Amino acid sequence: MKTNADAALFRHLPLDGRVPWVRLGDWPTPVEALPALGAALGAELWVKREDRSSAVYGGNKVRTLEAMFGRATAAGATTMWATGAYGSNHAVATVLHAPAAGVASGAILFPQPASEPARANLSALLSAGPRVDHILSVASLPFAMRRIGRDRRAYVMTPGGATPEGAFGAMSAGVELGEQIARGECPAPARIIVPAGSTCTSAGLLAGLRVAAALGLGFTPQTIPLLTVVRVTPWPITAPLRIARLAQLALLELANHWPAARRLADLGLLRAGVEVDGDQLRGGYGRITARGERARLLFARHGAPPVDIVYSAKSAAALCELAPRTRGPVMFWATKSSAPLPAASAAEIAAAAAPLRAWLGPTS
Repeated sequence: MKTNADAALFRHLPLDGRVPWVRLGDWPTPVEALPALGAALGAELWVKREDRSSAVYGGNKVRTLEAMFGRATAAGATTMWATGAYGSNHAVATVLHAPAAGVASGAILFPQPASEPARANLSALLSAGPRVDHILSVASLPFAMRRIGRDRRAYVMTPGGATPEGAFGAMSAGVELGEQIARGECPAPARIIVPAGSTCTSAGLLAGLRVAAALGLGFTPQTIPLLTVVRVTPWPITAPLRIARLAQLALLELANHWPAARRLADLGLLRAGVEVDGDQLRGGYGRITARGERARLLFARHGAPPVDIVYSAKSAAALCELAPRTRGPVMFWATKSSAPLPAASAAEIAAAAAPLRAWLGPTS
């Protein structure tokens, strides 16, 4: 039986009964060495298998949703609304995990460049039968969120669940990694490479590494790894200071239950612990890059976890370039679910809004 104690944050801090939580994932996710890829790049490589966080739908979003579903159900919500682009990982994770949380689901979606993984995500989302509110552009999102949020039974998340509460999930992942290092399952990395869209995962992880060090798990304050955040959405969404500020707010929220977190919330120290690699964004959000495709093929050839052709491929490309220049082990944060995706039926696609059907294309 899944309990809150499966989440590392709850094992070490007095949060049970104080922080609303809905258990969804299979924790801990494994850490594995990547010897073949490491030999090819001339580096010691490890991977955190967040892609295996759930057989329903894995990836980094499961951790965010444990916190967000908890908050929504505690507030009496009966419908959880995700917001994002047509192929949003967060949106598909929300609708596929909503039954386990005992709530209905909806998604406010706006257009994005078409790609194979994005189309597969939208098809999976439609297969779950959520309410879908289609808007013409991201500029309309605040108005749609406000309109739907007037219903007190609706809980409308910001894109990616990027709030201090949502960051608690990735904060727990940072503590979990500290436990695994302390048990000798992997070495303490010198650098962790993670993609960033909404920044919820990167900010939570930035905070969680400091919590782990404060608890004496795997790190000391002097050996906290550099967090390299690979931009898959543009500035200013993924600005380093914005990531550090969200990490700070998450720690200050944690301090309401564990006062020691307040001294970890120094914005300057948090900002110094994160760097943003914007070189992989290239053509912009949702665009495939040649470097990402080369990295994806290299990963496949050397037995590394699968990466999609857009988002995680960009963080894989950053790993290929940065790992050989890093002194010490490098850890790749595998954020894309490796669980098989359901596909919408012809009838489910036919029931979707015309722009969604056109975007999916005639082969769906």
